[in-house]
Amino acid sequence: MGRNMKLPRRKFLHLAAGAAALPAVSRIARAQTYPSRPVRIIVGFPAGSTTDIAARLIGQWLSERLGQSFVVENRIGAGGNIAAEGVVRAPADGYTLLLIASNNPINATLYEKLNFNLASDIAPVASISRITLVMEANPSLPAKTIPEFIAYAKDNPGKIAMASAGIGTIQHITGELFRMMTGVEMLHVP
Repeated sequence: MGRNMKLPRRKFLHLAAGAAALPAVSRIARAQTYPSRPVRIIVGFPAGSTTDIAARLIGQWLSERLGQSFVVENRIGAGGNIAAEGVVRAPADGYTLLLIASNNPINATLYEKLNFNLASDIAPVASISRITLVMEANPSLPAKTIPEFIAYAKDNPGKIAMASAGIGTIQHITGELFRMMTGVEMLHVP
């Protein structure tokens, strides 16, 4: 302030309060205009997969409601870790989103060293789906209930095969958990 300029105390306090509030107001204004450019939804599975279809449906819904493009980008490989790492390395500005599936938390426990920490490097935004796992068996199997299946599998060790979508998938991990909890022997067929 120049020497000749006198600023009454009340006016000074109003200006100081306004200056202090300006960063908060600009953050609110930015939040009200989100998204102001296209948003990328990164998916760790190939086009046409269940996760990809979910991302495309959500992206279309968001685009229609928010008036900005939500573009699905498939970054497959390493069980979804390539997609997750790409999002972790992107600016934390809300314009690069990761559609997390069951593989992501599973990978956090299976891989000894990842270039990111899923729990601390990714912030959840919304839950968009839940999955239910069902145990199915060939109708020719004499067991019709879970306790009957466990008894049959224990009486016939190594004769039961457990199918999954691949090593480290939710089907594989839950199958292994079932084996550990029941003590049954089953051949894993990815």
